Amino acid sequence: MGLRIATLGAGYFSQFHRDSWARIDSVDLVAAADRNIEAARATGITAYETLDELLRREKPDVLDIILPPVAHAEAIQKALNFGVTRIICQKPFCTSLNEARAITAEAKAKNATLLVHENFRFQPWFRAIKAAIMEGKVGAVLQMTFRLRPGDGQGPRAYLDRQPYFQKMKRFMVHETGVHYIDVFRYLFGSPNAVYADLRQVNPVIVGEDAGFVVFDHPNSVRAVLDANRNLDHAAENLRCTMGEALVEGTQGSLTLMGDGSVHLRAFGKAETIELLGANTHQGFGGDCVHAFQTHAVLGFLSQEPLETLAEDYLKVLEIEEDVYKSDLEGRKLPIT
Repeated sequence: MGLRIATLGAGYFSQFHRDSWARIDSVDLVAAADRNIEAARATGITAYETLDELLRREKPDVLDIILPPVAHAEAIQKALNFGVTRIICQKPFCTSLNEARAITAEAKAKNATLLVHENFRFQPWFRAIKAAIMEGKVGAVLQMTFRLRPGDGQGPRAYLDRQPYFQKMKRFMVHETGVHYIDVFRYLFGSPNAVYADLRQVNPVIVGEDAGFVVFDHPNSVRAVLDANRNLDHAAENLRCTMGEALVEGTQGSLTLMGDGSVHLRAFGKAETIELLGANTHQGFGGDCVHAFQTHAVLGFLSQEPLETLAEDYLKVLEIEEDVYKSDLEGRKLPIT
């Protein structure tokens, strides 16, 4: 018998979590809870209307929280009080940096392992890009640009069919989506030491920002640029596969991420390219990055292998997010400490 996994939340994105848990041999997916009990029942596993009842009856080894940020801290606290010592929480993590700090400290005080479900760094194309950089295929990296172009932000019904709460988020593009790329850039190049942001709202039906430029200065003279606009698209049959396109440029070559998930290497001074990673064939989300993350989490839970997205480390991502918004507000480049 494997780790007993329970999920909290039966909304749109929870399907990818459950699909992954069902494919991991060393776990047993035992229950789902959602205040919409019909949604919980539709998962096909034991359903509960409240987290308290789930925890009391099922006593899971791992709680996987798949809810919007407003519900994170309370759910984590309840799990900790019930003695759950392995918790995974969706991002954006909590409603504020202070709330995230407080609940992370509480988990640490109770010797619980708290992971943020930050899965973009586990997308196969970013793993391939990291490997190519580490192998020296492009020499010294000088710049990376990611063009976020999911094409889902136009018109009065933007986001309503999938995640309607997006329309009401006061901080949207950076807090909900751009935070993925803050983490990806950290994964590839280390934590940045400065940031400049110019954010804007394009679609007037939403509350927060949905476009902008964010420029990060990383160690070793690397500059990373997030060029984001949720109202625009890119060349891909599935716009949500990669969410956009990327270019990594170094002294000896460049890497290109295409909208189909393929990664291509072009040597400096050459026109031809070599395919390092083929087009994505997984029909689910993000090159099966949810499964890659959850497999990594289980390995860490069972073997004490280092875990990449511990909440304690992820707080740095949230701190950088705050600096992004501050830079935009003040209209200047800010140092990151």
